[in-house]
Amino acid sequence: MDRKKVQSYLKNKNMHLITEADDSAIAKIVRTNLEKYHLDIPGTAYFDPELDHLSEYYDRNPEQRAYFILADETGEVIGGAGLAEFPGFEQCVEIQKLYVADEWKGRGYGKLLLKTVEECAREAGFKSLYLETHSNLKTAMHMYEKYGFQLIERPETVVHSTMDRFYMKEI
Repeated sequence: MDRKKVQSYLKNKNMHLITEADDSAIAKIVRTNLEKYHLDIPGTAYFDPELDHLSEYYDRNPEQRAYFILADETGEVIGGAGLAEFPGFEQCVEIQKLYVADEWKGRGYGKLLLKTVEECAREAGFKSLYLETHSNLKTAMHMYEKYGFQLIERPETVVHSTMDRFYMKEI
């Protein structure tokens, strides 16, 4: 993934690639969302060892991973979404940790993050997107289906064992 192209693209959307300064804010948003939907349990992103240091995780392999931070006009982190190569399917990336702070929901930011991940994945040459979610997250599932994601069988390479809905989209 060409980092300079991605940074230029994100600048126009009040977004940037994650930095260490964003780690605690996005971890809090992820955990707060999961708690709200009773998913603060093992087998979810809530307990991912890298959650408190996402910038380090995504910087370890910048050709195959990126995490986009969405900020308000003051620079406060209001959401984020990542992508990383997914070993379960050829030329596929997984959409990871797409979350928006509660007070910012309903304004199209989830869709903006989803679209950004898709455009960057396509630009990087990937052919499909994969994501996993949980049936408790009805609004998220509705958004994914509205944007062309198709429900698939559980892949063998699932990391988050509690997730029970799996989606793919050709891009």
